[in-house]
Amino acid sequence: MEIDWRQLFFYYHPLFLKHLEGVRHPENPRRLEVILEYLKLQGVWEKLTRIRPAAADVGRIETNHAKDYVEIVRESCREPLRTLDDGDTLVTADSFRAAERAVGAVLQAVDALLAGKAASAFCAVRPPGHHAEYDRAMGFCLFNNVAIAARYAREKYGLDRVFILDWDVHHGNGTQHSFESSREVFYCSIHQWPLFPGTGSRDETGSGGGAGFTMNFPLPAGAGEKEYFQILQEKILPAVREFQPQLFIISAGFDAHGDDPLAGMRLNAASFGEMTRLVRQELVSLNGVKILSVLEGGYNLTALAESVFEHLKALVEPL
Repeated sequence: MEIDWRQLFFYYHPLFLKHLEGVRHPENPRRLEVILEYLKLQGVWEKLTRIRPAAADVGRIETNHAKDYVEIVRESCREPLRTLDDGDTLVTADSFRAAERAVGAVLQAVDALLAGKAASAFCAVRPPGHHAEYDRAMGFCLFNNVAIAARYAREKYGLDRVFILDWDVHHGNGTQHSFESSREVFYCSIHQWPLFPGTGSRDETGSGGGAGFTMNFPLPAGAGEKEYFQILQEKILPAVREFQPQLFIISAGFDAHGDDPLAGMRLNAASFGEMTRLVRQELVSLNGVKILSVLEGGYNLTALAESVFEHLKALVEPL
C-alpha cells in the first residue's frame, strides 16, 4: 500500500539555519540542510504537508523557563557570538529568533495533532532543547521545546497524561527536571552512560507526587538493537499501556547511530524506523494516540539524514 506522506505535518523554517551560521560547531545548520536534501532525493519532500511555524509568544517559553533566563538569552544574541554555559552552548545574532520559532513549531504541531488535522508531526528545529534547564542553557540547548509542548498540551487542552520518550543518546536532564514531581507527564529515557550530562541513573524515578513517573535506562557504550528493542518492548511499552497517554512526544535524537562522533552506541538508520513502528503499533491499540516528534541530536550528517527518513517513513506507513 502506498504511503500518504501528506498526513505527516513537517515543521521547518529557514530561520533555523541562522542559528550558529558560520560557526564551527557539531550542532550546525548543515544538520537540517542534509535532512531536507535527503528527503528531496527520496522524492518525499513535495509530498509532505510542510508548515513554516510562527514564533512562539515569549510567555509560552516562560511556562518552563525563568523570565530572567529568557531575557539573558535574548540579550546575549545582541552580540555576534557568545557562550551561554561553561561548555559549548553558543548563540549568535539570530539564535533567539530561531529558538522562538522552534518553540512555535512544537506548539503549532500540538494544535494540529489535537485538532485532528494531522496523523503525526515532525519538528525539524534548531536549536535543540532537551538539556535546557529552568534557568540555564546546557548541551547546545536554549529552550526546552518538548517540555514547553507538554505544558502547552496540558494548559490549553486539559490533557493530564502526556508521555515523553527520549531516545537521544544523551539523557534529557532538562525535560526530566521539568516534570520529575508530576504524575501528568511521564518521562522516559534510553541513553548511553556514562556520558554527558551525567544524569539519568536507574534510580531517578521521580519525586513526590511524580514518584514512579520517570523511567531511565542507562546503557553502556556498544549497545545496539538487541538492548534497545528489548527495553522498548519489555519495559517502556508496558508503561505506556498502563499510563494510557493522550499525547505521545518523542525527543528524537539520532546520535545513538553507530557512526555518530559524540557517542558510542550501535544503532543504524533502520533501527530508528523499527523503534518508531513499535511505538506506533502500541499507540494504535490505544485508540490511535497522536505522535509529536521533535528533533534533538545527531551529528554524523549522513547518518542523521538517513535516520530521520526512516523515522518519518515509519510514522506514516500503513501498519
